[in-house]
Amino acid sequence: MTSLHRHTERHRTDRIGWLRAAVLGANDGIVSTASLIVGVAAANSNHSAILITGIAGLVAGAMSMAAGEYVSVHSQADIEKADLLREKAELLKNPLAERQELTAIYIARGLEPSLADRVAMQLMMHDALGSHARDELGISDTLSARPVQAALASAASFAIGAVLPLAITALAPDSSLIPWVSGTSLVFLALLGSIAARVGGAGILLGAWRVTFWGALAMAITAGVGALFGAAV
Repeated sequence: MTSLHRHTERHRTDRIGWLRAAVLGANDGIVSTASLIVGVAAANSNHSAILITGIAGLVAGAMSMAAGEYVSVHSQADIEKADLLREKAELLKNPLAERQELTAIYIARGLEPSLADRVAMQLMMHDALGSHARDELGISDTLSARPVQAALASAASFAIGAVLPLAITALAPDSSLIPWVSGTSLVFLALLGSIAARVGGAGILLGAWRVTFWGALAMAITAGVGALFGAAV
C-alpha cells in the first residue's frame, strides 16, 4: 500500500489583513512625519518647534490611522455580516435554489454538471452557509475583516514609522536638518518597501521603488510649500 504524505504549501493570503495595515501605517508614518518636519524646517522654524511639530504629528497621525482603519474595516465587516444573514435566510427559505446556484458556480469553474451538483450537495450537507460564504460571496476566515486588529496594526506601525524621522531630527544639526531627514527617510522607505515586498512575495526592487518615489514627491512638495510660506513671512 502506498502511504499518503501531506503536501505542505506556504501561501501568503493569511497575511493580507495585518500586512496591508502595517505597511500602510509605517509608510504613512515615515512620509507624513518626514514631510511635516521638512516643510516646517523649510519655513525657517527653530529646532525645538520642528521637533514638537513632529511629535504632535506622530500622535495625531497614529490616532487618525487607528480610527480610520477601524471605521473602514468595520464597515466591511458589517457588510459581510449582513450578506451572511441574508444568505442564511435564503438557505432556510429555498435550499434547492441555493444548491442550484452553487452548482452553477462549480460548473463555471470547469466541473461537469453532474459532478458539480454532487459537490454542491455534499458541501451543503457539511456546511451550507460556509460553502455559500466562501464560493458565492468570497468571504472566508482568512480574508474576513478584523477591525480591531487592523486599527492596532495601523496605529502601532504609524508610530514606529514616525519615530524614525523624529529620531533623525533630534540628532541632526540645524544646518543640515533637511538633507538628513529627507535622505534617511528615503532609505527607511526603501527598506520598508523591500521588506513588505519580501513578506508579500512580490518583487523587492519594485516594492522599494514605488514607496520611495511617492515619499520623495511628498517631501519635495511639502518642502516647497514650507519655503514659500517661510519666504512670505
